[in-house]
Amino acid sequence: MAGFEILDPTVEPRQQPLTYVARPESIKGRRIGLVENTKFNSDRLLQKIGDILIREYGAAEARMWRKHNSSVPAHDEIIDEAKRGVDVVVAGIGD
Repeated sequence: MAGFEILDPTVEPRQQPLTYVARPESIKGRRIGLVENTKFNSDRLLQKIGDILIREYGAAEARMWRKHNSSVPAHDEIIDEAKRGVDVVVAGIGD
């Protein structure tokens, strides 16, 4: 029998520590940022979430950004605008 080589395509995940910021006690009067990932219906889902946060929880406004594609993190422009213009960010997916 001829020799063969077994390849394992899996890799160990990078260990990256996460630091969470404290959640606000309320979103009343807060500006909400919505980051959607370009997948089907992610924009519609997030828009509904934004509407509910305004109508039922008193958020001041909801603003949406669209990532370049679903497989990458939010690009620097989104992060910079969110830091300057919103109080809370909701990231969502579709499909």
